Amino acid sequence: MATKESVSNGDGPVYEEKDDTLSPDDLSEVLAAGTKDVHEKAENTQFVKDFLRGRIRKELFKLGAVALYYTYTAMEEEIERNKDHCHFAPLYFPSELHRHEALARDLEYFYGPEWQSQISCSQATQHYVDRIHQVGQEDPVLLVAHAYTRYMGDLSGGQVLKKVAQRALKLPQTGEGLEFYQFDAIHSAKAFKQLYRSRMNELELDMETKKRLVDEAVKAFHFNMEVFEELEEIGKTIKEDVLDAGMPVHGAMDGDISKCPYYAAKMAASGGTTAACQLAMAVLRHPTGQVLFATWFAALAGLAAWYLM
Repeated sequence: MATKESVSNGDGPVYEEKDDTLSPDDLSEVLAAGTKDVHEKAENTQFVKDFLRGRIRKELFKLGAVALYYTYTAMEEEIERNKDHCHFAPLYFPSELHRHEALARDLEYFYGPEWQSQISCSQATQHYVDRIHQVGQEDPVLLVAHAYTRYMGDLSGGQVLKKVAQRALKLPQTGEGLEFYQFDAIHSAKAFKQLYRSRMNELELDMETKKRLVDEAVKAFHFNMEVFEELEEIGKTIKEDVLDAGMPVHGAMDGDISKCPYYAAKMAASGGTTAACQLAMAVLRHPTGQVLFATWFAALAGLAAWYLM
């Protein structure tokens, strides 16, 4: 798929999509098909079900940001190491995509100036981090699976969730605590995702390598599920009132999946304005559930990225 770039008002690149037909052998399509089952499994973990009901302890909000910080720091270290690699260089967009500095600022907002001494990498997150470093040092082409999973998810529905988080957490309108969601160098998330996918599909990879990328993407899903399960266990030990917003899961919607806020989020991320309104309405009907929804959607959107594209 061809995509062209242009520059607007000196503010950075504006990405204009050109609609060409995708082939089933294109990497983005192979990844979507190959991760369908594990995506459904991830969506049905207990943590995600509880998430959809709006049941969360406040401390988990900050721990989620901590896990993301360590994950993105590792990934972006390996991206920098391999930025000239023939199979990753076309996907190198540090100004547009890199998140670890934004997450550091968010953690400083939530934990204070001594935030680095107050956080640590959890066991499940460390497993994820170790795999990213292993891939970057031993088999850099597999970084494509990790980068695509995370960044395309970040760009899917992020601006909607930024507004939800500001309202739920009473955060400043100037953006403190929510810089993770802000992509200042990207003017159109939809067009940039089209560009990124086209760059992936133009990589010169044989089918065997594409299958290995699918396997690596499946591993990424499992690493995320491990983090979810770990957070669920941590939540059981935190002595704090549960925020129960009663957000419905699929089985409690009389067969109408459109009432599910997670489904609405996926549809909104694909660019539908009507679905975006469904998402906003679903969340805003449950004020306390906004806290969990805003915090963890970044991670969950990564899991759904193959379908959002």
